[in-house]
Amino acid sequence: MIDRPTPGQPAPDLNVDLVGGGSWKLADRTPDAFSMLVFYRGLHCPVCRSYNRTLDRMAGDFAEAGVEPIAISMDTQSRATESVEEWGIEHLPVGYGLSEDDARTWGLYISTAIKDGEPARFSEPGLFLISPDRSLFYAAVNSMPWGRPDPEELLKAIGWVKEHDYPSRGRAS
Repeated sequence: MIDRPTPGQPAPDLNVDLVGGGSWKLADRTPDAFSMLVFYRGLHCPVCRSYNRTLDRMAGDFAEAGVEPIAISMDTQSRATESVEEWGIEHLPVGYGLSEDDARTWGLYISTAIKDGEPARFSEPGLFLISPDRSLFYAAVNSMPWGRPDPEELLKAIGWVKEHDYPSRGRAS
């Protein structure tokens, strides 16, 4: 069984380098509502391309809702930079160099390459909402590239959660 972060408990620590320079540290985040960590497969994934482009287009909407998104992969700096350039990402911060150990700490599934253009190992998708107190609020982890939370529905749900002061779920032991 894969050990995963637990809702309502402190989220694992995370530090990644950013395309374009600098670094991103979960411990330094101070969102009004949530930090949104979007783990993606990498440059080779056309579903990731579409998903990250949608997130990039909606970056202002998420910011208005008090959500700070970041897309993160195990890609190298050069592959992550290529994805930002090829995919036309302008507003979504993109982190790279996620270690396999960190991916596993977050409960992400790991895959091995099955065709040319894929890295030898990479993480499958996951999306996490982290509360300002750094506790896990929401998690969606996938073993395939499809089935990710719809960004527009997620944004509506975040608005509802804030309006109704809805607690994180999945906390029962």
